[in-house]
Amino acid sequence: MKEIEKASRDAVEAARQGDQFSLMLAAIQAAQQQPVRTVQAPAPVVKSSGGAAKWAGIGVAATFLSVAIAVSLVSAAIATVCLTVCVLILRDVWNSIRKGS
Repeated sequence: MKEIEKASRDAVEAARQGDQFSLMLAAIQAAQQQPVRTVQAPAPVVKSSGGAAKWAGIGVAATFLSVAIAVSLVSAAIATVCLTVCVLILRDVWNSIRKGS
C-alpha cells in the first residue's frame, strides 16, 4: 500500500503545482494584455517676452545713454580746446619773457 500512498501524494502534489503554474500563466497573460501606461512630462511653460512696456523701457534707457555719451564727448572737446588755448597763451608768454630779458 505504501506505493499507492506515495503515488497518491505525488499526484496531489503535481496537481497543486499544475494549479500554481496555470495561475502564473494567467497572471502573465493578463499583464501582457493590459495597456502600458506612460507618464508624460508636463509641457514646458513658455514665458512671454514682456510686451510693449519692456521695449519702451529699453528705448528710454538707450536714449538716456546716448545723450550721456554725447554730453561726455562735447565736454571732452571743450576741454581739448581749452587746453590748446592755454598752451598757446603760455608759449606766447614764455617767448615774451625770453625776448624781454
